[in-house]
Amino acid sequence: MPDLATQFGQIDIYLFDQLLRGRIAPGMRIVDAGCGGGRNLVYFFRNGYDIFGVDEDPRAIASVRAIARELAADLPETNFQNEPVEHMSFPDASADVVLSSAVLHFAKDDEQFAGMVRDMWRVLRPAGLLFCRLASDIGMETRVQPIHGRRHRLPDGSERYLVDEKLLLDLTRDLGGRLVDPLKTTVVQDQRCMTTWVVRKHA
Repeated sequence: MPDLATQFGQIDIYLFDQLLRGRIAPGMRIVDAGCGGGRNLVYFFRNGYDIFGVDEDPRAIASVRAIARELAADLPETNFQNEPVEHMSFPDASADVVLSSAVLHFAKDDEQFAGMVRDMWRVLRPAGLLFCRLASDIGMETRVQPIHGRRHRLPDGSERYLVDEKLLLDLTRDLGGRLVDPLKTTVVQDQRCMTTWVVRKHA
């Protein structure tokens, strides 16, 4: 039997939790919005999921296509496109699950952030699942330095677009979705806070 790293790659532990709960099942169509090199997709490639992805970095798309050729040769390379999350070319209501892991906090401003969320929601089918993991100020409100708008400098020296609890709850309501889990935030000592936001689209 392959070891865990071979089976799951470098999957986000909170995405793994969604698998354990049975919310992402074989046969589902998954869109990874900001897929990078495909670190969250290894398990899905190995287990017959219908996978699509976008990333603005052409090197990332080349990498994820290479992994797909090795682990899921039946998937067309055109499933993975070099394009921005806020302007994905996938059809409306075409995905059972949309993943966004460590992507939304790279938004340069409110307009881009809203555009990314709006387009992920557009491609999600009724009753589909939106899984997002993104930087927030939750638990570190006094330790982040405002730059402009929601852009902040974090204790680790990076600059990110930060959400807070109110924004995520307002977004959930405005999208017409419902939280599948309470918001969960991991505070990384002296570095950053990462929040998991999981939303179900109404059927």
